[in-house]
Amino acid sequence: MIKLLIVDDSALMRRQLAQLFQAAGGFDIRQARNGVEAVTENRDFQPDVVTLDINMPEMDGITALSLIMAERPVPVIMVSSLTEKGALATFEALNLGAVDYVAKPGGTISLSLEVVKADLLAKVRAAAKSRPAKFRSMGLATARPARTSPDLLAPKSTAVRSGPASDGVLLIGVSTGGPRALEQVLPLLPADFPWPVLVAQHMPASFTAPFAARLNTSCELEVVEAASPMPVQAGRVYIGKGGADMVLTRRANVLTVLPKPEDSSQLWHPSVELLGRSALQHCNPRHLVGVMLTGMGYDGADAFADIKRQGGKTIAEAESTAVVFGMPAELIERGGASLVLPLDKIAAQVKAWAQR
Repeated sequence: MIKLLIVDDSALMRRQLAQLFQAAGGFDIRQARNGVEAVTENRDFQPDVVTLDINMPEMDGITALSLIMAERPVPVIMVSSLTEKGALATFEALNLGAVDYVAKPGGTISLSLEVVKADLLAKVRAAAKSRPAKFRSMGLATARPARTSPDLLAPKSTAVRSGPASDGVLLIGVSTGGPRALEQVLPLLPADFPWPVLVAQHMPASFTAPFAARLNTSCELEVVEAASPMPVQAGRVYIGKGGADMVLTRRANVLTVLPKPEDSSQLWHPSVELLGRSALQHCNPRHLVGVMLTGMGYDGADAFADIKRQGGKTIAEAESTAVVFGMPAELIERGGASLVLPLDKIAAQVKAWAQR
């Protein structure tokens, strides 16, 4: 039984959310009307997971989240509206330690929660098994070797260097917990990083542009949303547009990043699997590096495993730092991880591989 605290100032939203989880079964539910009540219920009820609205009277969700994380850290799923303002507030919440978010499909008071029912249930259940950021950070210094290739484990003091750097492409796949993970990896890549970086982060359409803008302020590399066809350039980070899939192609023999309508054969978007497959089709596999970060499910595991089998290199984030170990674990299980590293070691390893 998962103890769930639902926090929303709308009685209608609280009722809809409670009914959704009650119908699914396996939840012991309490409700709070604002941030003040949320902080009190977190102390008294001691929930396993909290769903938290952002815009509330008396105390907003961001303030409540900061107090919750300071007093009794607990996995929190932000439930926010599909607006740019909502996206920016959500990223601030993720930075404070929230595990993930679910966008209300109909705005502040949503009458169509059925649209996000499966996503909401999956994220809350995954969050119940995750650890709050305060405790995940304790594991940053510990890497877990890949069971399939222990000889490739990076030494603690130095990174492994091998293979050519010319024409390299860095692919990153990430989902639940991704924004915070990317904000800890991408800023560590230097301005002279010689490869393009393509990021498939599962996000709704209205979130990726403000997320790219946010990353651009903290990274030495230029960060852009891949909202239209763009020739791929070294030293630039391309964030796949939400509500679409991002693939690589060649136009006049120029490697180009291309947004496409969501492929119904894929469960998650932007699809890591389609990005990886397109890179294998249009790039030398030996010049590819795939990094699989935190996330639910298995998106990209097959494609990244093929990158490794065809001579490329891959990194799976270690369980010690992953918010949700699903996607990295799936890559490891397929024998597709060249290395398994904690979050704070990944950028250094990628830089070592990119050195000529």
